[in-house]
Amino acid sequence: MPLPAYHPLMPPSAALLDQLAAVTGPAGVVRDAADQAPYLKEWRDRYTGMAALVLRPNTTAQVSEILRLCNAARVGVVPQGGNTGLVGGQIPFESGTEIVLSTTRLNRIRSVDRSGGSLIAEAGATLAAVQNTASDAGLLFPLSMASEGSCTIGGNLATNAGGIAVVAYGTARRQVLGLEVVLADGRVIDGLTALEKDNTGYDLKDLMIGSEGTLGVITAAALRLVPRPVETATAFVSCPSMDALSKVFTETKARAGTLLTAFEFMSARAVEFAAQHVKTARVPLPLGSPVYALIELSAPVAGMAQPMLESLLSEASDTERVSGAVIAATGTQSAELWRLREQMSEIQKFEGGSIKHDIALPISEIPRFLTDAEAIVARVCPGARPVPFGHFGDGNIHYNVSQPPGMDRQVYLALWDPMSRAVHDLVDARGGSISAEHGIGRMKRDELRRLKSPAELDLMRGIKAAFDPNGILNPGKLL
Repeated sequence: MPLPAYHPLMPPSAALLDQLAAVTGPAGVVRDAADQAPYLKEWRDRYTGMAALVLRPNTTAQVSEILRLCNAARVGVVPQGGNTGLVGGQIPFESGTEIVLSTTRLNRIRSVDRSGGSLIAEAGATLAAVQNTASDAGLLFPLSMASEGSCTIGGNLATNAGGIAVVAYGTARRQVLGLEVVLADGRVIDGLTALEKDNTGYDLKDLMIGSEGTLGVITAAALRLVPRPVETATAFVSCPSMDALSKVFTETKARAGTLLTAFEFMSARAVEFAAQHVKTARVPLPLGSPVYALIELSAPVAGMAQPMLESLLSEASDTERVSGAVIAATGTQSAELWRLREQMSEIQKFEGGSIKHDIALPISEIPRFLTDAEAIVARVCPGARPVPFGHFGDGNIHYNVSQPPGMDRQVYLALWDPMSRAVHDLVDARGGSISAEHGIGRMKRDELRRLKSPAELDLMRGIKAAFDPNGILNPGKLL
């Protein structure tokens, strides 16, 4: 199937800009270049765009009218949440002809149903705000990640975010009961049902989740809440090899079952970078082990998680699968261990340029992949330093590669495409995915086209054409 024959997108006229500004009123309009800057640049500095206007609607009706006007005028619209995306999907292109639609003022918690275990949050509510609301109701919203203080629910759902608890609760998709979505032409789909069962035709919400704002703008979501654990036990361990770590995971998953809520891994180099560059980082075990893991068990009653974790680690130590282990004695100590893991991305800035990959693999393939990938990286850039870490329990690896010491940063970053292509080829050969939780955006669009089958791409293009026939929604992203 050829690409959809979209009408050419147009730069907005002065009259349209005035119409759009009138929709939100002065509080929702950002015209000044300096004030627009935070909306036009992603935090890794890889993408910087321009916008004709930044709009900050605070009602679904305003979003609807903005899209209606832009669709009629064939003007591109870039939806944006907390601007924490890592593949450039939320950043406009450099043409300056697109409208950025920020959902940050669309941030209310509309309702909480404690007995039904759900709440309705608008798209601009931060993940932390949703977590706190759930906690106040005595429940848990289990989606969790380092950026939760600034990332938004709409962005989380648009990218089908993962985070640290996927092994127990699944990705963002699993937390959604219903969605309110504004289509490209301004029509509103009110699907905010909290029903657990609804088999009335195609599940449109699942098309929207992970579509990165290319099919519609999510304005609110009915989210599933779960019982809050009564007891949590957290351990930081070192292992003599990736194979040993893999066996620890297999045994922990088999014994702990649904009590296993997180199993994160960190390479030796990642932990060494943390110890070197973060003054507040406290590595509770000696440096030098090939790999480390953060393991967390949670239980609905007291007296289950801690004894089970202690038993598992004791047995793993006896069989030499674990070379060292520390179990947090307090909530403060547990938080310190998690801070160490959460700083893994930030600390690489101290080592110069970093070429990053968000990939997923069958868990059994991870040890062999890491060995083979190191050789591939060395061929592309001798001296480059892999810094892998991530969500071992669900097969999601952040395979980041820091520049060789002393190499010019920009010279190194110019190798992004050939290095990513080589890494992605290996991922594909091992039955993996080139995007686990960050999405495709602008960064991986060409790689998606290269690695997806023609049949899959044809279906995706057909869906895009059906939902957005004029191609105004996040143009040039994903497809």
